[in-house]
Amino acid sequence: MGDFRGFIKHDRQLPERRSVPVRLRDWREVYEPFPEEDLMRQASRCMDCGIPFCNHGCPLGNLIPDWNDLTYRGQWGDAIERLHATNNFPEFTGRLCPAPCETACVLGINEPAVTIKQVEVSIVDRAWDEGWIRPVRASVRSGRRVAVVGSGPAGLATAQQLTRAGHEVVVFERADRIGGLLRLGIPEFKLEKRHLDRRLAQMEAEGTEFRTHTNVGTDIPVADLRSSYDAVVLACGATRWRDLPIPGRDLDGIMQAMEYLPWANRVQEGDLDRSPVSAEGKRVVVIGGGDTGADCLGTALRQGAASVHQFEIMPKPSDDRPAENPWPTWPILYRVSSAHEEGGQRRFAINTEEFVGKGGSVTALRTHRVSQAVVDGRPTFDKIDGSDEEYPADLVLLAMGFTGPEESALTAGLDLQFDPRGNVARDSSFTTSADGVFACGDMGRGQSLIVWAIAEGRSCAAAVDTYLTGETSLPAPIRPDSGPLR
Repeated sequence: MGDFRGFIKHDRQLPERRSVPVRLRDWREVYEPFPEEDLMRQASRCMDCGIPFCNHGCPLGNLIPDWNDLTYRGQWGDAIERLHATNNFPEFTGRLCPAPCETACVLGINEPAVTIKQVEVSIVDRAWDEGWIRPVRASVRSGRRVAVVGSGPAGLATAQQLTRAGHEVVVFERADRIGGLLRLGIPEFKLEKRHLDRRLAQMEAEGTEFRTHTNVGTDIPVADLRSSYDAVVLACGATRWRDLPIPGRDLDGIMQAMEYLPWANRVQEGDLDRSPVSAEGKRVVVIGGGDTGADCLGTALRQGAASVHQFEIMPKPSDDRPAENPWPTWPILYRVSSAHEEGGQRRFAINTEEFVGKGGSVTALRTHRVSQAVVDGRPTFDKIDGSDEEYPADLVLLAMGFTGPEESALTAGLDLQFDPRGNVARDSSFTTSADGVFACGDMGRGQSLIVWAIAEGRSCAAAVDTYLTGETSLPAPIRPDSGPLR
């Protein structure tokens, strides 16, 4: 602990975001560079407390006090070694994770928490810039072959761990590019795809093979996959989106967020000059108040939407940690993302009851306000009399989350069993009902955070390595039934 008074001397500080008028003119990430001296001061706020709850708040078990102290001392090379010891892709989590580690920070009991996420991303970005991140090749080959189906963060973490353990790993992706939602779902202004591309280049240099345009179960029969590989890992995500089956749902101009966002990313990839589904000049309503809804908001504003409203059926959260969410649990707070700074209007405790249209296209939404109650442990939403409103809309984006993995030729061909929540069932070793077939990430856990996906991938890799060789030295930070600090 370099400065035992750092948390007393320095307030929490984050990098400035580029001005809204400037960043709405491009798709680059929104943050300005953070000076090294400011970062080192922020790292000094870590108290090196006796029981670092931040480690447990992070599903990966990141060694947070270690690399905070090393950053404060300017020992960047050692810091990236500590960071990579628990996290394959800190450049992803440092940009996209909501940082449950920070809400578990001991300093956060009565002061603003340490800027853990900013220190993390600064360490890995510097390591890439300095050329310290190189391929880690296996010294011994096992002769075993593993197929990983799905190339999101869970599949990539599994593949990298197993490749480094000496197995021959092939990652199958049905899209035309590797990365899953990191590639096509997350907007460029939150994750510039150059960060993904250079990590994939590292994995290829280590020996991982990527095959795109391959829908396993259709393009490759399930029987052929099983006969060609010693183990199969399913990391296909929870891509079955939640719909809103109300009157008018069949009108044109109403679509799922993941039918909208990938087009904007394809424009940034250079596939298209212009998105075929654009918000330019349109009155946009986003139904869903989470991160995906905010991604739709920021994308629509960059495309030149005339107006954007974001609806959330839950009441507006409080600004301070509620009593029912005591430290170190994850608090339900009012959060403002970079997209919310850029424009649009947020509406809470609102429910859409009907889509109105003309000539086959949506023109408005009929809504009402709701009051929330809890009955038998489940929330209910009751209409408030006299609260009916109508919002004009030319484009409606549904961002209400996902209900589980898709049922497909792959899951049918493997005759997989599903748990009561609709996820692929697995045992304590991530094994599904099909022998030698494992499931990790959102496919087995349900819709969750990127940090959980990577933790699942690392733990699943350890289980697969044990299955193939009888033992493993790979870390397993979580169990399949692990849950967040709530």
